[in-house]
Amino acid sequence: MDKIKIKDLEVFCNHGVYKEETVLGQKFVVNLTMFTEMRRAGKTDDLEYSVDYGNVSQFITDFMKKNTFKLIEAVAESLAEELLLHYPLVKKVRLEVKKPWAPVHLPLDTVSVEIERGWHMAYIAIGSNMGDKEAYLNKAVESLKMLHGCEVLKVSDYIVTEPYGGVEQDEFLNGALLLKTLFTPYELLDELHVIEQSAGRERIVHWGPRTLDLDILFYDDMILDTEELTIPHAEIALRDFVLEPMDQIAPCFRHPVLNKTIRQLRRELNG
Repeated sequence: MDKIKIKDLEVFCNHGVYKEETVLGQKFVVNLTMFTEMRRAGKTDDLEYSVDYGNVSQFITDFMKKNTFKLIEAVAESLAEELLLHYPLVKKVRLEVKKPWAPVHLPLDTVSVEIERGWHMAYIAIGSNMGDKEAYLNKAVESLKMLHGCEVLKVSDYIVTEPYGGVEQDEFLNGALLLKTLFTPYELLDELHVIEQSAGRERIVHWGPRTLDLDILFYDDMILDTEELTIPHAEIALRDFVLEPMDQIAPCFRHPVLNKTIRQLRRELNG
C-alpha cells in the first residue's frame, strides 16, 4: 500500500506524569506514516483523492495541545484512533511519539513509543429465536452502528432456519453483517457480549434458545484458536444458516483455513 510520511513534527504541549510537565509543558516530536491508495491522486493530480499532509499536521498539533495525557502510550493510542476516524482514505497508520529530555535523571536523548493501528474487517453472525426476533436483530445492528470506531458496511437479509445442536426450541432468524472496526478481536468480542446482555441474553443451555446471538465469523484473514475465541468460527462449513447470509454479502470471501470461498463452501454443503 502507498504511504504518506510526516517526519519530526514538533509540538509543544502538556503531557506527563509530573505536575511540572502538565503545567509548564514540553516539546514532543511526532513521526507518522499513513497507508493509503494514491494512484488516483497521482493520475488526476487532484488533492481530493489524497490526504492533505498539511491538514494532518495541523490536526496532530491541535489534538496534542487540546488534550492532556499522563503517558505517551495514551497520546499515541488516542491520536492514532482519531486520525483513522477523521481521514477516511487512511487505512492504517504507523505513529511514533517522541519525548525529548524525558525526566528520568539519566543522560538520554529521547524516549518514544511507536504503534501501528488500522481498520479491520469482521464478519458477524446474528441470530435470535425468542420473542420479537427481527426486533432483536435490528437492535443489534443499530447498536453496532453506534459503537465508536465501528461502521456497519453490509447487512444480509434475515432468514428463517431450523434450530442447530439438538435442543428442542423455536425456529431461528439468522443473518450476517460486515463490520469495519478499530477493535481488536477480543475487544470486539467484549462489545458483542455487552449487546447480547442488553437484549437479555442468558447462557444457560448450550445450543439453547436465546434472545440474541452474536458471533465473530471472520476477522480479516486471522486464524486464532484460544479458550476465549476461535477465528474463523468453528464449523462454518457445516452451517447453511451461516453460509446463506454470508453468501449474500461476501460470496467471494475465502476461508483462511479451508482456502475456499463462501460460495464454494455452500455449494459443497448443499450438494
